[in-house]
Amino acid sequence: MKRQIPYHGWCFVCGNENPRSIGLTWFLEDDKTLSAEFTFNESQQGPPGHAHGGASAAALDEAMGLVVWAAGRKVAAVNIEINYHKPVPLHQTVTLAARITQMDERKIFSAGEIKLADSTVAVSGRGIYVAAPQLFDKVRIPGSG
Repeated sequence: MKRQIPYHGWCFVCGNENPRSIGLTWFLEDDKTLSAEFTFNESQQGPPGHAHGGASAAALDEAMGLVVWAAGRKVAAVNIEINYHKPVPLHQTVTLAARITQMDERKIFSAGEIKLADSTVAVSGRGIYVAAPQLFDKVRIPGSG
């Protein structure tokens, strides 16, 4: 069984209030894997007919961080590594999955993959995340009280 993770407002990757969002919908699986099924379109194009590497990296970064959030930690990335194995075509459904690989006192490590429809790994990544709850407090506008 899986449950949908709430949308994140203006998030670049999964925000339902952001008209330029990539538009991912996340699901948390019973085994604590975070997953999404989606397509890239011309808004994320890099090489003609294919997703920009930065769009793939952003999706993986969001997944690798969000899986840590789903475990109850407010974190930010301090290091991500992205490996491009195959070009990701536009307008073709891909799947993304991320999981926590290690937790220690200060750092949480996660990994993720974007797979093509035939299950070939197109892009993989690893990330290191640290606690950063101060980044996610409500934004206060100077002079607003």
